[in-house]
Amino acid sequence: MSGFSKAERWGALTLLFGFSSMLAAQSFVPSGDLMVRFGAPARVFEEAMPTGNGRLGATMYGGVSEERVDLNESSMWSGSPHDSDRTDAAKELPEIRRLLLAGDNVAAETLVNKSFTSADAGSGDPRYGSYEELGKLLLSFDGMKDANASAYRRWLDLDGAVATTSFVVNGVRYTREVFTSAPDQVIVVHLRVSRSRSLSLRVRLGRVERFQTKTDGKDGLVMTGALDSGAHDVAGLRYATRVRAFTRGGTIKPVDGDSLLIYRADEVTLLVTAATNYGGFAGRHSHDAEFVALQDMRAAAQQPYKLLLARHQADYRSYFRRVSLAMGDGDAALEQSTAADRLAAAHWGANDPGLAALYFQFGRYLLISSSRPGGLPANLQGLWAEGIHPGWKGDWHLNVNVQMNYWPAEPTALGDLTDPLFALMEGLQVPGGHTARSYYGADGWVAHVMTNAWGFTSPGEEASWGSTIIGSAWLCQHIWEHYLYTGDAEFLRRMYPTMKGASEFYLSMLVHEPKHGWLVTAPSNSPENTFYMPDGRKASVCMGPAIDEENLRYLFGATAEAEAKLGLDEDLRTKLIQTQTQLAPIQIGTDGRVMEWLEPYREVDPHHRHVSHLWAVYPGGEIDPETTPKLAEAARQSLEVRGDGATGWSLAYKMLLWARLGDGDHAYALLRNLWNPVDPIKQSSAGSFPNLWDAHPPFQIDGNLGATAAIAGMLLDSRPNEVRVLPALPSALPEGRVDGLRAMGGVTVGVTWKAGRMTELRLQSKRDGVVKVRYGSVVRELQMKAGARKVLDGLLRTVG
Repeated sequence: MSGFSKAERWGALTLLFGFSSMLAAQSFVPSGDLMVRFGAPARVFEEAMPTGNGRLGATMYGGVSEERVDLNESSMWSGSPHDSDRTDAAKELPEIRRLLLAGDNVAAETLVNKSFTSADAGSGDPRYGSYEELGKLLLSFDGMKDANASAYRRWLDLDGAVATTSFVVNGVRYTREVFTSAPDQVIVVHLRVSRSRSLSLRVRLGRVERFQTKTDGKDGLVMTGALDSGAHDVAGLRYATRVRAFTRGGTIKPVDGDSLLIYRADEVTLLVTAATNYGGFAGRHSHDAEFVALQDMRAAAQQPYKLLLARHQADYRSYFRRVSLAMGDGDAALEQSTAADRLAAAHWGANDPGLAALYFQFGRYLLISSSRPGGLPANLQGLWAEGIHPGWKGDWHLNVNVQMNYWPAEPTALGDLTDPLFALMEGLQVPGGHTARSYYGADGWVAHVMTNAWGFTSPGEEASWGSTIIGSAWLCQHIWEHYLYTGDAEFLRRMYPTMKGASEFYLSMLVHEPKHGWLVTAPSNSPENTFYMPDGRKASVCMGPAIDEENLRYLFGATAEAEAKLGLDEDLRTKLIQTQTQLAPIQIGTDGRVMEWLEPYREVDPHHRHVSHLWAVYPGGEIDPETTPKLAEAARQSLEVRGDGATGWSLAYKMLLWARLGDGDHAYALLRNLWNPVDPIKQSSAGSFPNLWDAHPPFQIDGNLGATAAIAGMLLDSRPNEVRVLPALPSALPEGRVDGLRAMGGVTVGVTWKAGRMTELRLQSKRDGVVKVRYGSVVRELQMKAGARKVLDGLLRTVG
């Protein structure tokens, strides 16, 4: 990569302009400010700048004398495949159910804890494992002191997907850029200076444990190792990371057997590749990690830096530029300030509509960067992790979190990035079938609260939360929604067995509760929540919590509709429709709220972070202000009692619920709460860290992605038979324009509004058919032709 010829430079520029022309022809020009700005180097992980390509991740700290880049690879999982099911659990099920039917939930919970949890310690078992950091790239700069730096800036460009640090030391401008390329499967660190021969640094590569680093030729490093499998007789996952340095001018020298010394260069490019030998449900399935990392390096090293950048940005923008959002004018000085300052000002009431657009696009940036077709799904931290102990193992929680990660995918034109979630579901079929038989003697497959890279589907290790049984049904909702958005019949045919297997499980395990004869799940939980029994004792294990019955109505209906379209199993469809009518209905308690449990139990924590019983509002849609106003009012009462305080992801969920209920101002108030600036050192409250990451705390990416879905939901509410325009527009966002949002039925939507009123609606459909549009009280049915575009005014009159 050093000493490019004129022909090479011209070729790179030609390709760069070619990519730009291609993007201009098929995507929207970015609007609004798309820079996340910082005024100082990151002290900790939650102040650093993340980049990613769905598999590889790099988090840049922006130090002056010492630069640190945390490295990640999405399959870096310790632990190993193992059977966590109790072989005799099903023998205890009749007694557990007998106790529940008799109203003795406490005794049932005791028995669940004894005999109906995972066979080992669940997520506490070393074989369960944890997502881990790949390593750290450390750059030490010769003769440079932090105190001597001036004109310091760093920023993350959401449109270009490049993290940049810039400062001046001794009259020399130093600029460092980091990006992570999907086309070339490489992390690129580019260093340049304003004065020639001014770059001297030491390059090191390491991690917390289980690694060996050595020099590789005159200009490279290679780090290898194996993670802990958690079992004495099973080899752990093997990984390899390579670094290769290229310079303009100067010299490169391997030193101390594990470092590179670069002296007096004009420009430096570091390429980082990595691979593992993970062979699970998705990913590259490379048996020789070191060789695959070498192959990636050889290929990337053939490309000049400008071409690597051009290829990266063309690929990234093919996703990102599908949606453009601008939210009107705000304080220009505030818009140019740091993310931390903007968060603080907006949280306390400053007018910064651009922050809503930035936060929206930041969520899309994170999803594009952490979830790509063929890879693993975005986990609790996307794909970014520091060290080897991320919160909650960095796994996939199925009682809201991984689902929330993908809530913005379909409406913000990133539905193809949900492919890793579908791969996860397919990978759970075999272990989930074993769990269904072992615990319930049931057909089909089931997954409970959490899963990992090794296919864990057993209940959790504690009955109070581990008995939640609805995870597999909730996952299947994403299958049907993807079909509703795309109409992709081949996709539906591929995923139908997953829906069918989930439906078969619940059909074979439902029982009749004694009071009404409704069919209910047993045992189960309303996720992580606890209630008082009539005698004052606390319990969590129950029958038929609202979230289960709401999910099953959706699952059975969707599976029946899918079968009708595919014509594969008419008997099953008939059974699903019949069973659907026997499920427990949504109940309203004497206090006017939606009941969370079959009985009007009193919550131990009235302000609990989970709002699971309102699943029928969002994402389910069974409770609708237009069609079920009494239930919608009961949902509002439930939200009022729950309150506006919550963890980060819970704030995002409540935003979505208020938006679905048509209250944009309440949704926006919760967005302000989510903008609460959180000190990354203390981490004492929910909100957002200085780099805009969601603070649960700790960092969880679901809050970011849920907030993006919520902002989209304020502007567009998509139902199977209706497109609702500006259904929950906050008064704080009176002007704006959005293009590229997606609605069910294959419709692309653009909206312009001024003074709080829609002035123009732009629609384009992928297929022929009728599109029903609602704006306020005005409803119109439009006959659309595939590929044709319609423009309407604020009264839904066609104007173009």
